[in-house]
Amino acid sequence: MNPLQVLAAVAAAWERLGPYLTRLSGESRERLASALEALRAADAGGERRGHAEAAARLVLDCLPPEEARRLDAGDDARYTATAGETTVHGFRADDLAVLLIDGSPMVGPVLGPVRTRLLAQPALDDADVRSRGGDPLAPGLIRLPGAGGRGLLPGFQFREDALPWRVVLEVNAILDAGRDPWGAADWWLSDNAWLRTAPASLLGTARDEELVGAAQSLLEGE
Repeated sequence: MNPLQVLAAVAAAWERLGPYLTRLSGESRERLASALEALRAADAGGERRGHAEAAARLVLDCLPPEEARRLDAGDDARYTATAGETTVHGFRADDLAVLLIDGSPMVGPVLGPVRTRLLAQPALDDADVRSRGGDPLAPGLIRLPGAGGRGLLPGFQFREDALPWRVVLEVNAILDAGRDPWGAADWWLSDNAWLRTAPASLLGTARDEELVGAAQSLLEGE
């Protein structure tokens, strides 16, 4: 058994296999979460391999026997291995931690890079916002799950006094950020053909109407 391949295969088949893991509770869930957290925190090498083996055993034990046998044998998987990296259909072992612990769907060859890019942008956590006199739970704010499920609020949403820009709340409502926070964050932080720049860069420049119009144009195009 290649434990990294097993974990990557579960991430790749999350729609089918995920319910077996999300139903875990108590000590079983804690042990698996601990092993996955240790895995993604470890550097390449024997330590990482050991955490992967522990996590893979726990995963296989909670799956139906036929699913466990298929994973252990590597059936139906397009497996690749490069310098210290193992993927199955473009999914990595660490993606399983993102799915199970962080509760984020942003994994795999397409969505994973988007998640990495968005989480690399300046952000505040709840304590940061409260320390500056703001409310991190204010309706309309984009909230992204970071490592360990820790909530992160993209920093562009706030003025220097930690109050949100009014236009950000208006546009977030148009973008339905509560349902799709990743999509909303990506809209704000990516170059926009209508605006010829990233929308977040226009905050505080008296171009609020253009921001609202650009967001509404998305709905008109649906």
